[in-house]
Amino acid sequence: MHCKKKERKMARKKNEAVAKHASPEEKTGAGKIMIKILVCIILVLVLMTAGMITYLSLTEYKPADSEALIVEGYTDKALSKNKAFTIMSWNIGYGALGDNADFFLDGGKGVNTATHDRLSKNLERILSEITTVDPDFLLVQEVDRDSTRSHHVEEYEMIAADIPLHSSSFANNFKISFLPFPIPPIGKVDSGIATYSKYDVDSAERIQLPVPFKWPTRTMNLKRCLQLSRIPVKGSGKELVLINLHLEAFDDGEGKIQQTKALFSVMNAEASKGNYVIAGGDFNQRFSSTNPNVYPLYEGTWHPGAINVDEISGNWQFIMDDSLPSCRSNDKPYAGADHKSFQYYLIDGFIVSPNIKVKSVKTQDLDFESSDHNPVLLEASFKEK
Repeated sequence: MHCKKKERKMARKKNEAVAKHASPEEKTGAGKIMIKILVCIILVLVLMTAGMITYLSLTEYKPADSEALIVEGYTDKALSKNKAFTIMSWNIGYGALGDNADFFLDGGKGVNTATHDRLSKNLERILSEITTVDPDFLLVQEVDRDSTRSHHVEEYEMIAADIPLHSSSFANNFKISFLPFPIPPIGKVDSGIATYSKYDVDSAERIQLPVPFKWPTRTMNLKRCLQLSRIPVKGSGKELVLINLHLEAFDDGEGKIQQTKALFSVMNAEASKGNYVIAGGDFNQRFSSTNPNVYPLYEGTWHPGAINVDEISGNWQFIMDDSLPSCRSNDKPYAGADHKSFQYYLIDGFIVSPNIKVKSVKTQDLDFESSDHNPVLLEASFKEK
């Protein structure tokens, strides 16, 4: 054994001596080989990146400025002018952002945030809450249809099947055949916003909002939109125009401003016709009329903007319930964390036209078990002239 160790030591010294006395030509040759290898690696990476950008550009989701949506299901129930009604708005986090999840864009680490089993449990709880509340209208954001991140579960149809005798429509705002970012990649995404109604819906429309991102970043980002549903109001000759929305989250702020201006323009146009208008959903902003100190913003977390309620004329009602947060940060899992110092937000609510009386607004306290948002419930009625 001792002899073998001595032989290995002598061989190592011999190799070191050979390397030390290698000719300049040999050293130069080895250096050239290393350079060629590095160049080849860089070239392959460049070609792969260029190929991916080309693929994403050719397959980019490019919706029209306005598109008619298919209203599915059937109900012949008419909305009466003297009937109070309820609207639930809920960002369900595509069923994968329960209290166990964090998310990389919010400062966390998670990409694939739920197993198939956990996704099923989240969706089961979400459906249970919807059927328990039984709203007249349901506005849902982050609804996946055939996406890698939600194990290709058809969430839009799953909700429709759980609340029969409703009509529904779906509007894409995130559609990409393969998202290579980050590592591991998000993969295929087919997602959007959905509206469900107990009452007859005359038509539904998708209105494209400004996209704040430039090429090639634009190819991998959401194409935010407004989803308009027109519900005839019996005995009034007018319509209840429901606007389901999910505004920009991760831009520099300018996108939110432009999208809010576009929203206000649509709202004013419908109100000028004498229609009843309610815009609801995830604004990714608080209203300037709310108290920012209720849920203070901490350093190192995502910070939403604020919608200036004075930028739209008329007596529009900006409604948020600040008794409970409507959203929590995804910089870390909620389960097991210190909830007293957690980052909370108030970014889900409604904007209501002056000809509608708001009876109540209430954030449902589900403790973020099945989604990073709590649902918000509005009860309203039409004003008598």
